Amino acid sequence: MTGGIARRRLLGAAALSGGALTAGGWAMAGGSLTPGQPGLLLRSRTALPRPYAVPLPLPPVLAPARSSGTTDVYEITQQTARLRILPGVKTTAWTYGGTFPGPTLVSRSGRRTVVRHRNELPHPTVVHLHGGHIPYGSDGYPTALILPRSGTASNPYGMAGMPDMSPEAGARDDVATERTYTYPMQQRAATLWYHDHRMGFTGPNVWHGLAGFHLVHDDEEEALPLPRGERDIPLMIADRAFAADGSFRYPALDPAQHTPGVTDPYMDGVLGDVLLVNGAPWPVLEPLRLRYRLRLLNASNARRYRLTLDPPPPGGGGLVQIGGDGGLLERPLAHDTLDIAPAERFDVIVDFSRYRPGTRVRLMNQLGSGSTAHVMCFDVSTARPPADDSRIPDRLSATAAPRPERAAATRTFHFQRRAGSTGWTINGRPYEPGRPLATVRLGTTELWRFVTDFHHPVHLHLNHFQVAARNGRAPGPYDAGWKDTVDLRPAESVEIVTRFTDYPGRFMLHCHNLEHEDMAMMADFVTE
Repeated sequence: MTGGIARRRLLGAAALSGGALTAGGWAMAGGSLTPGQPGLLLRSRTALPRPYAVPLPLPPVLAPARSSGTTDVYEITQQTARLRILPGVKTTAWTYGGTFPGPTLVSRSGRRTVVRHRNELPHPTVVHLHGGHIPYGSDGYPTALILPRSGTASNPYGMAGMPDMSPEAGARDDVATERTYTYPMQQRAATLWYHDHRMGFTGPNVWHGLAGFHLVHDDEEEALPLPRGERDIPLMIADRAFAADGSFRYPALDPAQHTPGVTDPYMDGVLGDVLLVNGAPWPVLEPLRLRYRLRLLNASNARRYRLTLDPPPPGGGGLVQIGGDGGLLERPLAHDTLDIAPAERFDVIVDFSRYRPGTRVRLMNQLGSGSTAHVMCFDVSTARPPADDSRIPDRLSATAAPRPERAAATRTFHFQRRAGSTGWTINGRPYEPGRPLATVRLGTTELWRFVTDFHHPVHLHLNHFQVAARNGRAPGPYDAGWKDTVDLRPAESVEIVTRFTDYPGRFMLHCHNLEHEDMAMMADFVTE
């Protein structure tokens, strides 16, 4: 079949199905056309700094307010803060504890973590520990609000397409100006993160700063000779756009948050022209000529990245993946490029001893152009390093994976744009709190098939999963290990297998393109 005929058939099939149009690696929906990307670029209106001019900041590690023999208790105040992100201006951010990213929490597997959040922002919030194996009451259900101390906003439960949703309609859980989240931490070591999860307003809340790392350690991981301490570095990558006065620029329908959603041109997702790493634009780190562990998190609303080192180290394979969303892989995987969708995490080892002293190594984004092609850089130190006490073992972890042939049920979920509207659906339905699309028996294994019309990073709450197949074939190069978010490109299908355990209640399945999520691409499932 010739390329022209194949393209016409693909476009025709997409049109008939009401899906996105795809051709040659481009995706189009809602009028935007972007190479390898969902969404539309929102340009800044202020002068942008030159890349590689500021040092990489590291989020502060939060100390417990108190501890007992079994539990660590943390306290976080959600508050506005004036931050110096771009030179010459200050940016008002919505923060956890006054910083962006928020403070890093560090937990021990099997030791309970309790986090008390107080809301001093001008709007309601919800907190979700992304990747946490958590009881329903602390999972961050999107209507389990923390109301602002100054009072409530109009329609705090709203979502696009549901302006009249109210507590009487069943959309509300208990609300308060403070909320305590209890995390049992009965899970493996992993790079988790916490972020806002309020129904209809997750996109603007995260865009304005409500995100932070939560790291979990365990005995298995600590027994390995991996880089640690100052050579174990979390990197939160997030694109943003800025107004002329330095404030975050975001195309909300209603900045006062009475009406959820974004203006129509941005319904596919909002892309910024400034890439921040740990809250700094295109920063620089000066590593010693040793191995470093980089915990990569895509905290962007919609932007996907294809990360690569420039120049690559001699022999290639410079990004050695040791972990994913749910912790260590069974064996390390060497990559030259790494595709990372919103909410995904990849733990990689970079061995800077493979470079000559003084080499500038840029972390590039091959899916970007202009300012968004650059992420950060590493200026390899000229100082003589100490002996490297780390290495990458051939075998990292062994955990029993659920087997697809033992699945008690197989379910299919279609992620699609709603015909004739600006909303998004799962199985043809916009989100309605309290109406589950699946009821699952605890202790059973299920096979879930996700089918997409457009770019959708799909996130499952409660349990991690493994990718069993992509488009009816083997999993892709970035599907290894335990995951909680899987990237689907236009007109793809992915099968995942998971075992649902421990906690009964209502949990979420949703797209982690935050504009899609806010415009109703979520669903409940119930465990019992």
